[in-house]
Amino acid sequence: MYSRKRCGLCDEARTVILAQLRETEFDFEEIFIDGDHELERAYGLRVPVVLVDGAEEFETQVEPELLRQALGPPSQPGSLRI
Repeated sequence: MYSRKRCGLCDEARTVILAQLRETEFDFEEIFIDGDHELERAYGLRVPVVLVDGAEEFETQVEPELLRQALGPPSQPGSLRI
């Protein structure tokens, strides 16, 4: 997940993702774009941006059911990068 250190929407997205992590095994990484000019140009006001297996799946909000679907069956965990 790409996020900012002070971002209410990022906090909400993180909460949804961490709740799903308790049910489904996947890798989670949060990258703060603050101060990184390249990342700020790429993601700017769109944060949080959530990638699943390298593809952008969510922008600004993470819907719990859609996250479950994006991760696939529990036997095949995805990789989540925030």
